[in-house]
Amino acid sequence: MGKTLVSEYLATVYKLPILDADIYAREAVLPDSLVLQGMVDRYGSGVLLPDRSLNRQRLGEIIFSSPAERLWVEQCIHPYVRDRLVQAVSHLSLNDSQHHSIVVMVVPLLFEARMTDLVTETWVVTCSEDQQIERLMNRDRLTLEQAQARINSQMEITKKKVQADVVLDNSSTPEALYRQVDHHIAQQARVSRRR
Repeated sequence: MGKTLVSEYLATVYKLPILDADIYAREAVLPDSLVLQGMVDRYGSGVLLPDRSLNRQRLGEIIFSSPAERLWVEQCIHPYVRDRLVQAVSHLSLNDSQHHSIVVMVVPLLFEARMTDLVTETWVVTCSEDQQIERLMNRDRLTLEQAQARINSQMEITKKKVQADVVLDNSSTPEALYRQVDHHIAQQARVSRRR
């Protein structure tokens, strides 16, 4: 829906450190990792490419057609991602000469993975479902059915919006999205100065 646009903008314009859960999730299934071996044990070598890396397309077919299998895979990956996020924050705190008071965590399944305890504020980026489907289909080269299955596997956006501290609307242009980010950053700065 636009989380990458927002995180890249925060990194570029505001020089904030970004911790991306997707990077750690990919790291969790590197060749010879315990997580990947667990998947091979469960699903067979068909989830591997010839170079022994994860066949993401095949795994996607499995987990987006079975909620039970998706849950099993998430239970393998989410603890690893959580640990890496905690380690990264700790590392930043110890080694960051700039002493950032804000660290941005990009966690697509923040609510579903029950990781809200890792953050002090949640931002949710939204757009219409039609836009979300179109963007997914274009970005990941998915069929309509595949894109819909991915959307249906997540918590409804209306529920995420209720739980969010900040809701950003990405149904227009990137510039309109960036103005919303600027507004919320300025608002935080005002609150911090009052403390």
